[in-house]
Amino acid sequence: MRISKRELKKRAIEEIDKKKDEIIAIADSIFNEPELGYKEFKTAEKVKKVFDELGYKYRDEVGITGVVAPLKGKESKARVSVMGELDAVVVPNHPCANKETGAAHACVHNGMIAALMGVAYALKDTGIMEELSGDVVLMAVPAEEFVEIEYRKNLIDEGKISFVGGKQEFIKLGELDDIDMVLMHHNENDRDGGVRACAGYTSNGFLGKLITYHGKAAHSGGAPHLGINALNAANLGLSAIAMQRETFQDGDYIRIHPIITKGGDLVNVVPDEVKIETYVRGARVDAILDANMKTDRALKAGADAVGATVTIRDLPGYLPFNMSKDLMDLCYANQVQLLGEDKVMYEAPMMAGSIDAGDVSMIMPMLHCGFGGVEGAFHSADLKVVDKEVAYIDAAKCLVMTVIDLLADDAEEALKVKANYKAPMTKEQYLKEWGRM
Repeated sequence: MRISKRELKKRAIEEIDKKKDEIIAIADSIFNEPELGYKEFKTAEKVKKVFDELGYKYRDEVGITGVVAPLKGKESKARVSVMGELDAVVVPNHPCANKETGAAHACVHNGMIAALMGVAYALKDTGIMEELSGDVVLMAVPAEEFVEIEYRKNLIDEGKISFVGGKQEFIKLGELDDIDMVLMHHNENDRDGGVRACAGYTSNGFLGKLITYHGKAAHSGGAPHLGINALNAANLGLSAIAMQRETFQDGDYIRIHPIITKGGDLVNVVPDEVKIETYVRGARVDAILDANMKTDRALKAGADAVGATVTIRDLPGYLPFNMSKDLMDLCYANQVQLLGEDKVMYEAPMMAGSIDAGDVSMIMPMLHCGFGGVEGAFHSADLKVVDKEVAYIDAAKCLVMTVIDLLADDAEEALKVKANYKAPMTKEQYLKEWGRM
């Protein structure tokens, strides 16, 4: 006798409620030991510990630190991945930052892993997997934050990874080859009117850039005329970028925000090497490429002005997010059931930031919903989780409820989502057109 989706969801919710303390403890433990991308060894061990306790078989060291646990349904008509992100971001002045690395969970990825563990708990010994006509693949993914670019460039040059971002790396490694769609959430601030969740949103894409100005060293006080000041070249290049801003159209959401990571070696030596990192963000790929061309032109102009040279290396950043409305519809209904219609927004306003989920959304249906419970600005020292029930527990419930919607009843909804989604790229196109940029 077939068990109804309603009953399966009830079982999942009850199991997550039973494991509430464990889920929150996992979130807190990860929060207290933040790690940067491709270095999340302690965090991966926490994930593996839960999988071991549940008896789940898994593969680890996927993309250096990733962990993948496939769960078998009664049939395999569709395959749904639920993802969480392992890494922290660099916010050295955050009160809970790692004193050595500056890493802090000021983007609440610890909550994403906690929700993923909630899904893992809900699907174990509850009879749910035995009622699903598809498989569920739990993925703890490294390196969402596009930081420490020089370090990751070295990993790429050493052949240890191919991409700066973790989901990009999973695509390259073939981890998504047999996946039909992906579900995940991200925590967010509560919105005006008490709105505490959204079913989805769009976001910018971007290119990452590593820039090195090359000059000529000389005594900065005694003989500066014998040198070529790379710092002056860099300042001119950055000023020239600023002069481009009026040429960017508002609807393209262009953002260019460089930092100088090396400005010279000694104050009494004309700087002969200056390094810069930046993103070029935008809502459309053609707009990103146009802004990138203008950025390169400005950077080269700064070098030409003082007789320096400049080396520019582009790294494939993240693509704009392409939403699956079918997945959003399912998610929204579950968010309303959990929180009430007045607490849920169907689609949030455009997010000018970027997420590597955008890359996944270019090749398959993807859900990237939002749950609140957070105060303060993201990627800042004042960010904190103030409602762990919403941030971790409700997020876990919504994700597993959406899995049940997709894979129960002969996976009818999953097959519908898959049939309706028109992916902008194949994996092969993605790797060729974006990955080799």
